Amino acid sequence: MEQCAETPAGPSAGPSAEPPGPLLVVDGANVVGSVPDGWWRDRRGAAERLRDGLVEVAAAGVPGAPGPLAVVLVVEGAARGVAGVPGVRVVSAAGSGDDRIVELVAAESALAPGRRLLVATADRGLRERVAALGAELLGPRAVRRDPRAPRPSDHPSDHPSE
Repeated sequence: MEQCAETPAGPSAGPSAEPPGPLLVVDGANVVGSVPDGWWRDRRGAAERLRDGLVEVAAAGVPGAPGPLAVVLVVEGAARGVAGVPGVRVVSAAGSGDDRIVELVAAESALAPGRRLLVATADRGLRERVAALGAELLGPRAVRRDPRAPRPSDHPSDHPSE
């Protein structure tokens, strides 16, 4: 039996269940697919790694939007059923992930006018749809963080020899 992955508020909770502050909605399929790292062999695992990296994004924020952020990761297809974790709510789209993202942004715009809404995707059609609803746009790199990877400041190439 498949479990609904909308957490922590539950499947009937709307966008207003998020804490105050900016809301970041992440197009899971698009962000995962932005890096050819073998994600197609384990779509669910790739979505879980993205979710885990988004915990840091929720706390630290993204360029131009310091944390904390409320983060919603929208998954679809084989990634459906990925559970949320503290700091990241996961919503499994029954059909199109893009349509679910538009629904979330539209509902949040209606329920919390003035709330800053950010959407992370490179999908041109989705970007147009959510921008028309007032969302700010981010590319996949703004939210892609692998918790197992070294932080940029820890990488030798970030510290050129003098």
